[in-house]
Amino acid sequence: AWSVHENTTVYHLLMFLWPPPGHSFSSELDTMEQLPARHSSIRVVLECMCLREQLLGDILCFLYHPDDKLLRDRSSSLLHTLCTRSYLDVEKIACWVRPLVRSAWLLLPQSHHCQLMVLPSSQSCKFQLTNTCKMNVSTEINFAVQQGSSGAYLSTE
Repeated sequence: AWSVHENTTVYHLLMFLWPPPGHSFSSELDTMEQLPARHSSIRVVLECMCLREQLLGDILCFLYHPDDKLLRDRSSSLLHTLCTRSYLDVEKIACWVRPLVRSAWLLLPQSHHCQLMVLPSSQSCKFQLTNTCKMNVSTEINFAVQQGSSGAYLSTE
């Protein structure tokens, strides 16, 4: 979505998060166990990858390998960075994404003509671009995960 306010254009983006191999996302269901609970947390669930490990050898099965082997696995350390206990932590995700956006911005030609400023937010990533004419572009990135195989999604807000 986007909107215009005086000299500022505001964009609201939704960034989908995908679980690494051997993991899936799950949400708590409401009392009727049909819809996600209104303020549910998104749990990261381990899946058995033994068959893939045996056939392709490209991933360890997180369910059945000792933790010392998993510490070397990149996706496992990423989950420790983005989760608190077994749940996605939106504040940790936002803290992880902000420097990535800042680094990517510096590689774009527009970075020489506009200043990128990170705005405070704990539940999303907010940025403001200001060009030499003092025109502002604000962007807010919120995070979401797909719910099952349907087109439905859960926002991490």
